[in-house]
Amino acid sequence: MAVTCFTQEFKTAIAPSRMFRALILDSHNLIPKIAPQGIKSIEFIQGDGGAGSIKQTNFADGGHLKWLKHRINAVDAEKLVCNYTLIESDIAFDKIESVVYEVMFEASSDGGCVCKMTSEYHVKAGVELKEEDIKQGKDKAMGLYKVVEEYLVANPEAYA
Repeated sequence: MAVTCFTQEFKTAIAPSRMFRALILDSHNLIPKIAPQGIKSIEFIQGDGGAGSIKQTNFADGGHLKWLKHRINAVDAEKLVCNYTLIESDIAFDKIESVVYEVMFEASSDGGCVCKMTSEYHVKAGVELKEEDIKQGKDKAMGLYKVVEEYLVANPEAYA
């Protein structure tokens, strides 16, 4: 099984601790509230958010996916890092065995932060994965980050 890695990052004026709390620690509450057109619910089907927990994201009707599950491998609230694995979905992936993500939030000199995400795609034998193959998922992830950023700008007391 081959591994293909992609990285992406974006800068925001939001402090790293606020982004981490909103996007990682409380995403199951916040994201369905601020992005109901895309995400119906996020629930823990095992655990409480720590390492070993399994979180299911249920998407709004009419989309490509109905649900997917992630296992949280590690959460470090001091270092503002989370590592998790896409383990299951309602559709079968023809090229991918699993995807391991690491998200970290680093302080920037302007008081905001840089959000960095690394994605390790564990692909099936004999398959080559190109960035175009995963572009839609990457774009949706970045769109979600932007929605959370906009919410935090509009609600400066949230996650402060």
